[in-house]
Amino acid sequence: MSRLKEKYIKDVVPELKKKFGFKNVMQVPRLEKVVLNIGLGEAITNAKALETATTDLSAIAGQHPVTTRSKRSIAAFKLRAGMPIGMMVTLRGERMFEFYDKLVNIVLARIRDFQGVSPDSFDGQGNYSLAIKEQIVFPEIDYDKVDKLRGLEITIVTTATTDEEGKSLLQSMGMPFKK
Repeated sequence: MSRLKEKYIKDVVPELKKKFGFKNVMQVPRLEKVVLNIGLGEAITNAKALETATTDLSAIAGQHPVTTRSKRSIAAFKLRAGMPIGMMVTLRGERMFEFYDKLVNIVLARIRDFQGVSPDSFDGQGNYSLAIKEQIVFPEIDYDKVDKLRGLEITIVTTATTDEEGKSLLQSMGMPFKK
């Protein structure tokens, strides 16, 4: 069992149960999945971008990403339906806890001029999204092998029903929100 999962069971569940007055342990919000996404608009003209993004995302997530494809054609962007335009990985279980632990304790600390993540990025149902501008903040990425800096979107899906519950869950699991 990962260190973060133990912390969740021993510390976070009792804390949230007391704070929100839940009667049952199953009512307490928990992490459901973490989705990593890279948008690759440049893949239309540069086919090698897909290969390098796949390598980077595989190293970051620890599992192979799925290629996302365009749903419709957009002439202004020279885009046809079915063309590859991104990558995504869905993490659950142990990999999800390990990634979240790494994100909170290592990656966010390596971001230049980091003041904390925005508390305004909740979706209304307790799920949280954040974006990282450069993939090189992850320790698995070798700086010398990076051809281009790419952004990465991270969505943390929880079982919380409100943003307040979701924020309390993430905060008690170590997410550094801005004051």
